[in-house]
Amino acid sequence: MATVKELFGSMVFNDCEMRQRLPKETYRALKKTIDEGAALDKSVANAVANAMKEWAVEKGATHFTHWFQPMTGVTAEKHDSFLSPTSDGRILMEFSGSELVRGEPDASSFPSGGIRATFEARGYTVWDPTSSAFVKGTTLYIPTAFCSYTGEALDAKTPLLRSMSALNKQALRVLRLFGNSAAKSVRSTCGPEQEYFLIDKEMYLKRKDLIYTGRTLFGNKPPKGQEMEDQYFGSIKCRVAAFMEELNAELWKLGVLAKTQHNEVAPAQHEIAPIFTSTNIATDHNQLTMELLQRIAKKYGMICLLHEKPFEGINGSGKHNNWSLATDTGVNLLDPGKTPHENAQFLLFLTAVIKAVDDYQDLLRVSVASAGNDHRLGANEAPPAIVSVFLGEELTAIVDSITNGTSYDLCPRTMMQIGVDVLPPFPKDTTDRNRTSPFAFTGNKFEFRMVGSAMSISDANVAINTAVAEALRLFADRLESAADFQAELQALIKETLKQHKRIIFNGNGYDEEWVFEAEKRGLLNLRTTADAIPHLIKEKNVELFTNHGVFTETEIHSRYEISLEKYCKTLSIEALTMLDMAKTDILPAASAYAKELAETVFAKKAVSEVVNATFETELLSEVSALTAALYAKVKALESAVEAAESVSEMGEKSLAYKDGVIPAMEALREAADKLESITAKTYWPLPTYGDLLFSVI
Repeated sequence: MATVKELFGSMVFNDCEMRQRLPKETYRALKKTIDEGAALDKSVANAVANAMKEWAVEKGATHFTHWFQPMTGVTAEKHDSFLSPTSDGRILMEFSGSELVRGEPDASSFPSGGIRATFEARGYTVWDPTSSAFVKGTTLYIPTAFCSYTGEALDAKTPLLRSMSALNKQALRVLRLFGNSAAKSVRSTCGPEQEYFLIDKEMYLKRKDLIYTGRTLFGNKPPKGQEMEDQYFGSIKCRVAAFMEELNAELWKLGVLAKTQHNEVAPAQHEIAPIFTSTNIATDHNQLTMELLQRIAKKYGMICLLHEKPFEGINGSGKHNNWSLATDTGVNLLDPGKTPHENAQFLLFLTAVIKAVDDYQDLLRVSVASAGNDHRLGANEAPPAIVSVFLGEELTAIVDSITNGTSYDLCPRTMMQIGVDVLPPFPKDTTDRNRTSPFAFTGNKFEFRMVGSAMSISDANVAINTAVAEALRLFADRLESAADFQAELQALIKETLKQHKRIIFNGNGYDEEWVFEAEKRGLLNLRTTADAIPHLIKEKNVELFTNHGVFTETEIHSRYEISLEKYCKTLSIEALTMLDMAKTDILPAASAYAKELAETVFAKKAVSEVVNATFETELLSEVSALTAALYAKVKALESAVEAAESVSEMGEKSLAYKDGVIPAMEALREAADKLESITAKTYWPLPTYGDLLFSVI
């Protein structure tokens, strides 16, 4: 059996493989492209393609694909074989530089937000050499960007790479002011913590709502949920442990730095988390992780649910986006060091992040907006929809001392004494953690906790990268022209922290009082996707993205249209699924149960008038009343969907779904869940929450 060291990266055409297989000059030229963005010569591309093909064939590959991330939320791929016919009826295994560098998928069938008409089919995939190719199955996967025939980005990768470039440019300007000439680049780093549910496949196949929408649209609360708090960090069940073991092995083969795994709070909920890496690579790796979670679960008779809220009444799933900044020399720019109050460079970068989050709090909310995530945000299990920054006691005290012009008393490091002699003392952190904060500083990084579990992390990181790049640009502009750098630096940090202190909140984000306090501070509370998405096209946000070359104005408006359209389509599918289940499953079952109750009452009375049929009579009355109410709610939802679909303008349509369809769906569910609670199990047509949540043993 291979060791972890032997497994790791064994299916990746990584730097080690390139160094061994490429001629020295070719390797140097490719590294210059990767590290500095230099143009790639055709001869270099041909040499790389041939070496990549030879390596892939050795790994069992027969095909290659340009692997890209269209605006569907999932990845896309078209497989072509290496086969090339010869004149004597045989074949060669060939792969050219042009095939490596560029592909041409049909762009008309992917979301474009009006950029491309259906008949305008041409689009291009372009090799991203900064993310390593890999072999999965019998196919060589080549990470690529995806654009239209007219050059607009149609994917998640292109704007992410652009935002990283913008951030690199502005961060280097700031570092040069501090005398740092060694760093050649600054990149954002990320480590996304992926939450998910595992349920039994047989149960899943009996629920149309899970199949069509990824979440349960009906379901009465079971007697036991997460109240006992016995699932979190609990012993991992054997079937789940076997699944995790194979998942880790497959991820390690693909170079994914899978590190941590454990049970989460809700029954059947789990988490996997990687070690930090470059945000672009982390995004690719997270897409692979989600794909393998779902694929491998099926081998063990389970289904992996990535929806943000698959079950009502218990915790949903998020994806904590741990974000930081690092130089190519290995320096974490958000590491405060032992004396953060004296670390001017750290304080300036910290101030830039605080300013960025405050100035572009709406963009951060937009970046995590979806119909699924709306169920999770602010539901006493995840951060609220109000964006704020948690700094902790030590950094908050430093900020207060700067803004108030007072001296800072260094917080001494203390040792934790547990009171048991056999347990060694250990250093206590200078601040607690705050799990209710949307954007929390956690030692040497910020944890953006609003990202939904089913989402690509690209959008969130594009927003953070670009907003921070803008703050750094403004800082660099001011400091580069300063006569006295140190004096101007101190003044800049103080002024900026004073202006943006409102965004700092270390309290309980679940508390209703915070909603009122946030409003007083002038912070936004964009509760739903329909409320949030229009902020994407606000003038300040359009200027931010266009000024830094992350999006064109056309691309921004296309993403606005795509986001609203996806929101409406998601809710439409959910509503239609509810109607289907109510009319073809639940109502017939309730009617059949009512019939049995009526026949039982009749049979008892036929024996003797003195035979007691109170239970059946009262239950029949209740079932009949709820069935009638359910039918009325079905008709109401049908009307709400029809009204929403009659609206053509996408912004207005999203509001029609939010204000009309969602309340009608909630009312229908309430009636159905009450009916479930009194219907005999032999008649109820769906696996219950108890069946689903406790089915994996």
